Amino acid sequence: MAYRGNKYFKKQKGRSAGIHPYTVEDMKRVEWCMTKNINVAVIPNWSGGTDEWKVEIKINNRAHLDPKIYSGHDAQTKMYEYYKYYYDKNIS
Repeated sequence: MAYRGNKYFKKQKGRSAGIHPYTVEDMKRVEWCMTKNINVAVIPNWSGGTDEWKVEIKINNRAHLDPKIYSGHDAQTKMYEYYKYYYDKNIS
């Protein structure tokens, strides 16, 4: 049996959209949306470059993909904008 230090295991390289600061209000909106089964995620655009990201919205397990391609920071900003949009739309 192989162990992690074995030469046959290659370290998986993943992508990261980076770190994006969030506010208490952002987390309030995210929590509300998640309890209502509205999830927004930043996903890599595998067919593009290393810093190309898309935003995926799942509402009641139906996925919708924002057609625009973003940089990592912009994708995370857009993700919080979507959470704010759905929160404001349903709370107001």
